[in-house]
Amino acid sequence: MLSRVADSLYWMSRYLERTEHTARLIGVGLTQILDQTPQAIAPRWGRLLAALHVEPPETGLDDPQAITRLLTTDAANPASLVSCITLARENARQVREQISSEMWEHINQLYLRMRAATIEQIWHDEPVEFYQMVKERLHLIQGITDATMNHGEGWRFIQVGRYLERIWATTLLLEVFFQPYLNGEESAIDSIDWVVLLKSCTAFEAYCKVYTADVQPAQIAEFLLLNAESPRSIRFAADQLQDSLEQISQLAGGRHAGRAERLAGRLRAQLDYGQVDEIIAGDLPLFLRQIRQQCTAIHEAIYQAYITYPIEQALLR
Repeated sequence: MLSRVADSLYWMSRYLERTEHTARLIGVGLTQILDQTPQAIAPRWGRLLAALHVEPPETGLDDPQAITRLLTTDAANPASLVSCITLARENARQVREQISSEMWEHINQLYLRMRAATIEQIWHDEPVEFYQMVKERLHLIQGITDATMNHGEGWRFIQVGRYLERIWATTLLLEVFFQPYLNGEESAIDSIDWVVLLKSCTAFEAYCKVYTADVQPAQIAEFLLLNAESPRSIRFAADQLQDSLEQISQLAGGRHAGRAERLAGRLRAQLDYGQVDEIIAGDLPLFLRQIRQQCTAIHEAIYQAYITYPIEQALLR
């Protein structure tokens, strides 16, 4: 596969995953304001913005419309929905011959819908339903991708992008919510906040099926970090990431097996054999930052092996 094709598929997938993640967090944030005072909701908006690496708007954290504008229609914000879906569409456009026509049509339709939206219109209609629509469209695109693309090298690069992005986003959420709790600021995080964390990962119902509705921080950390069956857990994503990297290597004739697979295997083993009590007793925020560092190293290894490899290596392909 050409390196430019692999690059575009990888980043298309990452930006689609990022768009879905951001829409989900906005939707959760808006649901919170229905029965909360502005004083109570401000720190919760602050945590969601921190999990997206976005600075609050100038009007502060008690202005939900300004926050949603910043995260939705502000083209100057690289983390906004319109910015992410624009980049996803551009990467998809560059590999039209690799993706299915159904994929392109639905990505393009969502892009056009996002470009036409204004925050005033969103708030005038029903904001929660708008972000639900964005999530559902992205879930549809993911299903169409799996149903209409050959599950070859290109599809595997899409999986790598999706799960690497998911690991990164989930570790940030966990760190933002657990940092004040582990610092002894128990009053800053209550049971509502733990439910918000689970819903921000689309994991509340799945969590309840394992632990019932007993929302406990250690159990939440265990579920989102180490559960092998939940598609939103870091362990599940790491499993999928390593499997896809192994398949890419095999499909490429095994010529490029190396650092990326070893790093992904190391991350997978770390999560396979991790114990949540030991992780929390150690330094959970540090553990999460180390996972993101490993993700960065995996990303760089993928680029070195498949995308920006030296000319000498290219001649051997």
